[in-house]
Amino acid sequence: MPDTCRDDLVELSDYAWRRLDERMHGLTDAEYLWEPVPGCRTVRRGPDGLHRSDGPSRPGEPNGFTTLAWRLCHIADLLRENRNGPWLGRPVPPPRTSEGDPATAEAALAELTAAHDCWRTILTATTEESLAEPMGPVAGHYADATRRSFVLHILDELIHHGAEAAVMRDLYKAGAPGLRA
Repeated sequence: MPDTCRDDLVELSDYAWRRLDERMHGLTDAEYLWEPVPGCRTVRRGPDGLHRSDGPSRPGEPNGFTTLAWRLCHIADLLRENRNGPWLGRPVPPPRTSEGDPATAEAALAELTAAHDCWRTILTATTEESLAEPMGPVAGHYADATRRSFVLHILDELIHHGAEAAVMRDLYKAGAPGLRA
């Protein structure tokens, strides 16, 4: 049983990760790149031959619908962001070993696992005491927020987008009447 808030956060992170990882088992390339509606944000081959996520919408632009590919890349980016270490009083995480974003489901799941491992290493290296501290100037306008609040933000994003990814798989497997092209 967890003895501290940090242990609770690690336990919740592990649970949310296991749930997502299990739900993505067997993901196919067709599912990964499925665009249930026209104009989805997704992962596309760029002029340089690398695949890249369409990224977030720009201010004032509608968010639009996103594919499973976009969502999984977003989760991986979130878990491996350069800010994660410094905002939690830890070193900057190591850079990714690949360029661009994953073009296949297999590559995406490998990237997602590597990103989670990176996040877990940072989270488990925090201390109970450090989680109660403000993030400080490194966090810009979030300087006064606690490190614990930042961990809760990351976990909220993991849970939220993981649930969306699971629903996308459910829709795909159900044949998504009226959605498939």
